[in-house]
Amino acid sequence: MQAPRIAVTLSRPGRAADPAAAEQKNRWYLEALEHAGAVPLPLLDETTPATRDAALTIMDALLITGGADLETSLYGEPSAGAHAADPGRDALDAAAFAAAVRRGVPVLGICRGLQAINVFSGGRLIQHLEGHETTGSSVTRHPLAILPGTRLASLLPDATSLEVNSFHHQAVEPDGLAPGLRISALARHAEVGDLVEGFEADDPQRWLVGIQCHPERVDSTPPVFEELWRAFVAAAAARSEGAAHSQAGSGAPAASRAAVRR
Repeated sequence: MQAPRIAVTLSRPGRAADPAAAEQKNRWYLEALEHAGAVPLPLLDETTPATRDAALTIMDALLITGGADLETSLYGEPSAGAHAADPGRDALDAAAFAAAVRRGVPVLGICRGLQAINVFSGGRLIQHLEGHETTGSSVTRHPLAILPGTRLASLLPDATSLEVNSFHHQAVEPDGLAPGLRISALARHAEVGDLVEGFEADDPQRWLVGIQCHPERVDSTPPVFEELWRAFVAAAAARSEGAAHSQAGSGAPAASRAAVRR
């Protein structure tokens, strides 16, 4: 059986203050997918439209990764603490998420990815939190409470309370969560109270998970998060197998298997 192909939206390293470090951050996502048995299809905002559209047509799942802040106009608010927005990345993520919803493929959002899914689904963000972002060499960490009865709880069994890394200065509050999503994990902030650190689709038939921490950073992530990567890739493989059976049954030609490059 062919390994599932997962489209991955990434930030352009050339826009970062340290391009080499930004390139390494991108590699961590791709390596996590490869380690779990998937073929990543990396996409940047500079990827040609033809290559991007080809990847979004053949993808078996979508990973929306971390990155800069979203434009606040996307959730109807003036800028009040947001900074370093990346409009090119916003457009890429929006197009990829729309394609994923249209085609019904599994979606995983990490950090900015969680925030983007929430915004694209009709939610909003807290634009700035003090003391919640890693800014130096020492990684900021905080407790994560996983809610029982959720998909995330089933994917991370016996891990109802964990300590996770924190690389973000924006967040989702419970009352800012978009319709169609439900909370799967919470963290407590001293000033604003509960923060949504994980969510999933209300519809149990829809594989959509958002997580605010960075599970691709294995040096600061509990090992149990390997189960999240495996479950995501397994969902992509099931989607791929189901699509192949559907095509075989209908006699429709299979999609092109040409390699998708940046």
